Amino acid sequence: MNPSRIFILRPIATSLLMVALLLAGLFAYRLLPVSALPQVDYPIIRVSTFFPGASPEVMTSLITAPLERQFGQMPGLNQMTSSSANGASLITLQFNLDMPLDIAEQEVQAAINAASGFLPSDLPNPPVYNKVNPADAPIMTLALTSKTLPLPQVQDFAETRFAQRISQIKGVGFVNISGGQRKAVRIQVNPTKLAALGLTLEDLRATIDSANSNQAKGSFDGKSIAYTINANDQLLKSEDYRQIIVAFRNDAPVRLQDVANVIDGAENVNQAAWYNQTQAIILNIQRQPGANVIEVVDSIKTLLPKLESTLPNDVNVTIVADRTNTIRASVKEAQIEMMIAIALVVVIIFLFLRNASAIFIPSIAVPLSLIGTFGMMYLLDFSLNNLTIMALTIATGFVVDDAIVMIENISRHIEMGEKPLDAALKGAKQIGFTIMSLTVSLIAVMIPLLFMQDVVGRLFREFAITLSVTVIISAMVSLTLTPMLCARLLSHNETAKQPILGFYRRSLTWVLNHQGLMLGVFILTLLVMTLFIYTIPKGFFPLQDTGVIQGISEAPASISFVEMKKRQVDLSDIIMADPAVENITSFVGIDSTNMTQNTGLIQILLKPTAKRQENINTVIQRIQQQVQKVMGITLFMQPLQDITIDDRVSRTQYQYSITAPNLNDVEHWTNEFYQSMQHLPSLRDIASDLSDKGQQTYIKFDRDTASRLGLSAQTIDNILYDAFGQRQISTMYTQFNQYYVILEVLPELQQQQKALNTLYINTASGLPVPLRAFTEISEQLGPLVIHRQNQFPSATLSFNLAAGYALGDALTAIENIREQLPIPLQVQTQPEGSAKTFQNALANEGWLVLSAIIVVYIVLGVLYESYIHPLTILSTLPSAGLGALIALRLFNQELTVIALIGIILLIGIVMKNAIMMIDFALELERKAQKQAEAAIYEACLLRFRPILMTTLAAMLGALPLAFGQGMGHELRQPLGIAIIGGLILSQLLTLFTTPVIYLAFDRLQQTWQNRQFKTEMA
Repeated sequence: MNPSRIFILRPIATSLLMVALLLAGLFAYRLLPVSALPQVDYPIIRVSTFFPGASPEVMTSLITAPLERQFGQMPGLNQMTSSSANGASLITLQFNLDMPLDIAEQEVQAAINAASGFLPSDLPNPPVYNKVNPADAPIMTLALTSKTLPLPQVQDFAETRFAQRISQIKGVGFVNISGGQRKAVRIQVNPTKLAALGLTLEDLRATIDSANSNQAKGSFDGKSIAYTINANDQLLKSEDYRQIIVAFRNDAPVRLQDVANVIDGAENVNQAAWYNQTQAIILNIQRQPGANVIEVVDSIKTLLPKLESTLPNDVNVTIVADRTNTIRASVKEAQIEMMIAIALVVVIIFLFLRNASAIFIPSIAVPLSLIGTFGMMYLLDFSLNNLTIMALTIATGFVVDDAIVMIENISRHIEMGEKPLDAALKGAKQIGFTIMSLTVSLIAVMIPLLFMQDVVGRLFREFAITLSVTVIISAMVSLTLTPMLCARLLSHNETAKQPILGFYRRSLTWVLNHQGLMLGVFILTLLVMTLFIYTIPKGFFPLQDTGVIQGISEAPASISFVEMKKRQVDLSDIIMADPAVENITSFVGIDSTNMTQNTGLIQILLKPTAKRQENINTVIQRIQQQVQKVMGITLFMQPLQDITIDDRVSRTQYQYSITAPNLNDVEHWTNEFYQSMQHLPSLRDIASDLSDKGQQTYIKFDRDTASRLGLSAQTIDNILYDAFGQRQISTMYTQFNQYYVILEVLPELQQQQKALNTLYINTASGLPVPLRAFTEISEQLGPLVIHRQNQFPSATLSFNLAAGYALGDALTAIENIREQLPIPLQVQTQPEGSAKTFQNALANEGWLVLSAIIVVYIVLGVLYESYIHPLTILSTLPSAGLGALIALRLFNQELTVIALIGIILLIGIVMKNAIMMIDFALELERKAQKQAEAAIYEACLLRFRPILMTTLAAMLGALPLAFGQGMGHELRQPLGIAIIGGLILSQLLTLFTTPVIYLAFDRLQQTWQNRQFKTEMA
């Protein structure tokens, strides 16, 4: 049977089919979205609740716990973490990968509704959820500045004209406004004056609240005219509030301005943001999990000119950071590497065949196979990303292999004197089964990748399917178009002398006379490879240089906002002085992205790599040395990565959690772990999010005395909240937004504990008594933030890797600490985020490779109807694996997931060489009745040229990946290095070990058959 015959004899039909494939691929290419990586994010929803003035303990018990109890009942919830800080509660809900985000959203909304009855009645705003991963970096950052307008007015523009419109764009998960300058009327009370009038803060709050109203008032509907009733019930300006009469004394009105300063200010004065060294309003735009970054950013950029046109001329909008710049550059670089790979493999064909027609045929076949893949990628809803383009680049070597095998076999028949058409028919028939075997075996290698679990499996599914589709299309082209073109374009040429073939002939003869030695080499290769597997450093994903650094600054727990603000500015000044830095944004204060006052956020955008000539790690180390000059604050930095698996913000790259039912256990063992980890040479920049050293003012009131005076705990809490909680006591409604009236004491009274001496509370008889009359005031330590995981108290230790160490080394060292410490059973410790995913992937790596080998063995056994020949083919794997591991060590690369994929691909590549040898040898044994040694000897010599060509083609196809230096090369490099290293050693050894093992198994088979024959005869 010759599947190629009809296509060879019908060139017009064949060419038109290929044109159709080409046009479909080109059309699909224009429609394919572009992204950094396949969209495989966990469905994550963040729920944030704000209650100004509430302590972390109050937020945990009053807000976080009731919500967590409801969220914990949701089906499909994978993990729940929460952080409760001063005035803020943040709950992150991570669902199973197979949970649709929209379904998860419905579950979250239902849970919030169910919990609403347990939340405090005076909560200013209900919990708000966003479909966003808190650990995911913004896809775009905008800065709004003005030299003339006050920042509260600038924020008003940002909130009403920018944030709302941008949030409506498909794929936008959250627009976070940093800067804390939302407009408000602030009422700063002098409690001494108030007490002199016999009034308390509670009296003032009730008066102001009742003075400002905005409610329905009805209408008149006469016989012919209708009227709507309106009134001046709402107060919208600070001047209006100053005139409020709070009491009458001596028949004279006491107005609010007599006992308080009433000013136009910001809703939260304890927040600030900067763009470079200018205070600004910063908009950080985050995408929804699974949304395409480039599509979302393009939509935002299309909308921006319209939004800017609505602003006053003196408000400047700057795009500070745009993640798509590096993504586009990375994808473009990957496409360039793919084109280089195509050119290199075509050159290899010319060097071996020395025939212009032989160059033309693969020059058509290879791009056609790659372009045809785009059509299937579009139908499968894939994108053009680093992994799919990497698959196409690697596929260049596979695709050209099929073309080479077909062209070389037909060329050999033409060189033997046959006519091109006859040579094409005979050569295609002879090699057709081999090509199908190569295709099926290579697809079999991809099958285990399709069943990889967790995010890693989802991530590489597009890679495996894209590569498999390309190989299938390549086989179709090689069995149809390639032989048809060979029949019409190839002609007889004198066979060029091949000195290397003579050398191989002599070497092979010597090897076949010393088969025992080569079997020893094979066994030694297997043992050394096993040793390398256990000793090579193991990592997760290569560290990318995306040109963006995420920084978290941390000062002592008791630092004030004013001092924190000053030190943050000092850090920013030093960072901006670095020659590699393009710009920065900085933020301090408590909001949904930063939970404590003693920490701040810094995003550093570096200049393009061509301008800075330094990798991102070098820049981080230099900045780290410089910022140490700022006393009393530490800056933790990590490079932003395209792959985000974490669901919580940490100071450094990798995370390790400690969880227990009791908070004291968490604090104790977290500190023990922290101290032990400080001595590990594999770790640096170790940080803990356990903030348990915050200063607290503890007010203990005499309950008996308070009861005698007619004072309740609620009354005391209300007075303290009114004075020091930035309490939102009334709301001003406008057509565009809502603004709050904030009640507090004078700013100078909010700085020290002695301000408590100025507070008075009216007794049941109406007489004011000082708060100090029935209270004792002391200082104690308490948490700045309380973290919980799955409703239990937790803490997270984070760390970076020291130079020369891999993630596997670090986790092994931490687990050794875990075994050495006498940790009770109720305390649970485990890696989190990317470290946890790495640990799971590492546990499955051996099974993944083993399953690939088993699947390939089964497929080959079915194809050859043999138990033995698949083993001969698989004997090529140890040398390929060893070569890959040696190459990784030589180039100082870890055995990452990317490198592991390269090793799995090697299984398919090196098998092709053995298949070509054994396939031909079996044919000689069956048809020419040759002995096994003569058959394999002739097969090795005849297939030497195509084996050498395909190996070099695969190596050159991987060469741009291994040595490219463009954007995103760190992600692609391990794959190229592993393939090249594996092919070099495999080529050197398997050309000799494969025939020896083939003969060894043949002798074993003959011995078994002889024994069977003797048994039957007996």
